[in-house]
Amino acid sequence: MTLRPDSPIDLQLHTINSDGTWTPEQLIDHLINEGFGAAAITDHDRPDAVASLQALAREKDFLLLPAVEMSADWRGEPVDVLCYGFEVGGGALQGVAATLLERQRDNLRRVVAAIAEKGYPLPDEAVRAILDQPCVQQPHSLVTLVKQHGYQTPDLSAGKLLVGAGLEIITTALADVVEAVHRDGGVALIAHPGRGDGYALFDEALLDQLRAEIPIDGFEAYYPLHSDAQTEMYKAYAAKHGLLTSSGSDSHVPERPPIPYRAEWSRPLLERLGVVVG
Repeated sequence: MTLRPDSPIDLQLHTINSDGTWTPEQLIDHLINEGFGAAAITDHDRPDAVASLQALAREKDFLLLPAVEMSADWRGEPVDVLCYGFEVGGGALQGVAATLLERQRDNLRRVVAAIAEKGYPLPDEAVRAILDQPCVQQPHSLVTLVKQHGYQTPDLSAGKLLVGAGLEIITTALADVVEAVHRDGGVALIAHPGRGDGYALFDEALLDQLRAEIPIDGFEAYYPLHSDAQTEMYKAYAAKHGLLTSSGSDSHVPERPPIPYRAEWSRPLLERLGVVVG
């Protein structure tokens, strides 16, 4: 596959398979209608959904790269990881995702039992429905369920009630995610490294420390919340150290649609994935 240097691409997108409102068909149709040359749907912690996404894209003759965004942590802070080009159906990354899902379910079950003991019971059917959701949705859905049952006061919000009972957003050690992606033949890039907002905020010094510990392959340089100075710093750092860079909108909803980044801005990554830019 060959893309022009100016072909529009977007390498971080989300659907109802994780926490977006796009259906996969709706999102792919949008990309086709808007003239995108390629894209990556990176649903959180859902490598199991990649095969069906690839099949749908092939039916529509659209270049969709195999990808997922994994929920990780490093030094006690959340670090999302964009994984590309891994073997679809590979065992290592799927094993990490399956363990993450079961840990999130276990945490939710314990929290539901704990608040029930405090006089805040929840219907079994509603709890089972949450447990069937993608793991990234489960903590937020539980907060919503508690609110729906009126279990909050001006002094005790639903969130505080649940966090006090032990609710967590479960993540996987960054090193374990990177190892799994590499075992499945893919590459691992840090998502939105300059975003902050609860995530680890990477400057050059912290990137040096990260690379000394974990063999990441690169990071997302182009991102809507990055300043121009951040983008230029990440580009220069990647060029200096031979790292890959990606470009992603992080679109979850049609109201914030994909961004047409130029393919040449992610040339080394695309060519690593078998897409020639030229």
